[in-house]
Amino acid sequence: MSLHPTLQPYADAWTHSIEAISELVLPLAEADWNRRTPCPGWSVRDIVSHVIGLDCEMYGDPRPIHTLPRDLYHVTNDIQRYMEMQVDVRRHHTAPEMTSELEYTVIRRNRQLRNESRQPTTMVRGPLGTELTLEESMRKHAFNVWAHEQDLRAALGRPGNLDSPGAHIARDALLAELPAVVAEKADAPRSSAVVFDVHGPIEFLRTIRVDIQGRGTLETAPALGPAAAFTLDWETFVRLACGRVTAEAVADRVKAEGDPELTAAILRNFAVTR
Repeated sequence: MSLHPTLQPYADAWTHSIEAISELVLPLAEADWNRRTPCPGWSVRDIVSHVIGLDCEMYGDPRPIHTLPRDLYHVTNDIQRYMEMQVDVRRHHTAPEMTSELEYTVIRRNRQLRNESRQPTTMVRGPLGTELTLEESMRKHAFNVWAHEQDLRAALGRPGNLDSPGAHIARDALLAELPAVVAEKADAPRSSAVVFDVHGPIEFLRTIRVDIQGRGTLETAPALGPAAAFTLDWETFVRLACGRVTAEAVADRVKAEGDPELTAAILRNFAVTR
């Protein structure tokens, strides 16, 4: 293997999730491809189209030349418009066309990863013409594909892989966003702490401390007398952080203690993916 050791966990997580997606959709009847998923406006077909499109762009394929319809209510900003292009261009593809393209895309990407010799710090193309390191690109991609595997499982009633390699990458990615959620978006009081106690297939206890300047940091040490504390299961944590459900919809699965205004503000701003 020529893949840099730093990148291997992301390649392994992607492989695990993409193979799971293939297994989920291969036996589906045509009608099942139209099932709604937790992603607003997206069906099973749309999720798979998105995953195919992501991997085609990771491979280096040019983006499709396509004009989006004007009546897509769920497309409201530039990043959504960018992501929708790969989805809408495949909206009328049949089940065999979808599974064939997915299989072909996976074959090409596996070959690319086997031959990948670039350093993790190599700059690569990102969405909307942005640039990011190869390591960041692969980490984000592993997280995205795992999250969409979970979307498909929710739509098809096939739960699983909540503790897979992709799940651990998702945990780290979502935890990294918590300081901004607490300190900036929810405007937690300075010199305060907020605790998150998550149980289930993946368990962790984390504290967000807000310093005197209002900056939030992520810590593993528990806090005495936190301003707010949340206890919830891992699946609910993911669904909230990925914007798949509202806090009201899972109120029975989240125990929130402390300042009511602060807990409400944190839950209102919990979604960190776009």
